Amino acid sequence: MDMDLDDKPLDFETEDSLRMPSISTAVSSKRRNKVIGLDDLLCDYYAEQGNEVQQKAKKAKPKKRYNSDDEDTIMRNKEARLIRTLEGHVAASEKEVSGIKAEFEIPSWGERVFGDQKATPSLVFPKLGSCQLVQSFTRNELNSIVKLNNEKGETFLQGLLINGWLLKLVLKCGHVEESIATWCFNLMLYSSKEKLSESACTFWCSILQANAEESPQIDWLPTFAEIKKALVTYGYLLDSSNDPSSVLDKVGKDHSEGPPQNIRSWVRFLAACSEARSKWSIISDSDAEECLCVIIRFYLDRQLEGLSLLFYECVVSVINFFTDNEWNISRVKVAKSLACRANKDLNCLRLVECIYGVDARGKHLRSELAFQILLKSIDEKVSDGEDILRFLISINVKDRNCDFFLMFIYLVLAENWLLFGPPLEDKPYIPEMLGIFLLNCSCQISSTDMRCYASKVRNKASYLLQSTFSKKLR
Repeated sequence: MDMDLDDKPLDFETEDSLRMPSISTAVSSKRRNKVIGLDDLLCDYYAEQGNEVQQKAKKAKPKKRYNSDDEDTIMRNKEARLIRTLEGHVAASEKEVSGIKAEFEIPSWGERVFGDQKATPSLVFPKLGSCQLVQSFTRNELNSIVKLNNEKGETFLQGLLINGWLLKLVLKCGHVEESIATWCFNLMLYSSKEKLSESACTFWCSILQANAEESPQIDWLPTFAEIKKALVTYGYLLDSSNDPSSVLDKVGKDHSEGPPQNIRSWVRFLAACSEARSKWSIISDSDAEECLCVIIRFYLDRQLEGLSLLFYECVVSVINFFTDNEWNISRVKVAKSLACRANKDLNCLRLVECIYGVDARGKHLRSELAFQILLKSIDEKVSDGEDILRFLISINVKDRNCDFFLMFIYLVLAENWLLFGPPLEDKPYIPEMLGIFLLNCSCQISSTDMRCYASKVRNKASYLLQSTFSKKLR
């Protein structure tokens, strides 16, 4: 039986999409309808959700609208709150800035040691022309040329004094008459002519310090009362609590504000008196103690800064005036006397630091003075070093009311007390207590603390912990 090939497609023809468009189109259309159906479902779902949201929005009550007056009130309230906030920040900033500036507002060291000068005694000595030294010249054959008489005697002696010949004459003669001695003493302390004052001072210092072979006989020696009288004439203020303004009110036409230039001669003469103790008894132990207090207080007067070297030499001479046994007692008396006049400011540190610890006596005096000032400065009752350190440890440096300026003073005084004092072998707890105090100051004070002297206390304590000072106490 013949088969019609045109009626039935071949096998490869069924796979050809080009030859069978109806079949491929149907399949594609089915797939397309399936995808569109999923999109429609999603669209329907989101449409339903949107309708629910719209219905809820319609049911919700509309928010109340503010009128223009309410909006102005709200804005004014916001501005007021902002202004109050800014004012608070400004006040806090000003407080921090004031704390920073306070360090510069603290007065530096310096104190009026001299007030107004008193009237000086008369420098006219009528009897000077009748002294033997002048008479010996008048009787000399050369006087016919010089024509020296009693009226010209003082002028003649002034020339000899300035040129140094008067000293050579009295040393050659081996005798200092009373009239010449008193005349030179008054010129030294009260003369307004610098050459006369310095020459008279050189004369007296050379006489007192002359060796045993050249030492002349002196008919008159000044007393400490006469030396002290000159200091009062210069306007020295015995009490540092005197009000400088009241002192200025006393200055009249015939007086001037001190100190005078004669203070140089006064200091040199005092040093010479101290060095000549073995030959001439001019000052006693108590006088030397008082003089030492006076010289150390001179360091507080900024008008006398140029004489620091002269003061140092005088302090060394007066310290060496005492024997070893006398010094152990006198240095405590001197330290207590100075501490009683010292205030809790930079002046007390100036008093301590002006005592140069170049030898054992100077170091011990510096240590004792720092200790006595600490005892006086601490308001609580303390009697020894252990009480002092216990008080220092108890200070809360984290407290906002902590006075770091006072802490700095305590720290420097404690350093001088223990650094320059004798060894502490019998008190091993003292270094341990000091270490605790230094750790409190260096570790508990924040580096961002802007309060006055906070950084100085922290840095000073840290330095002492790392320096040879801590090694010395171990």
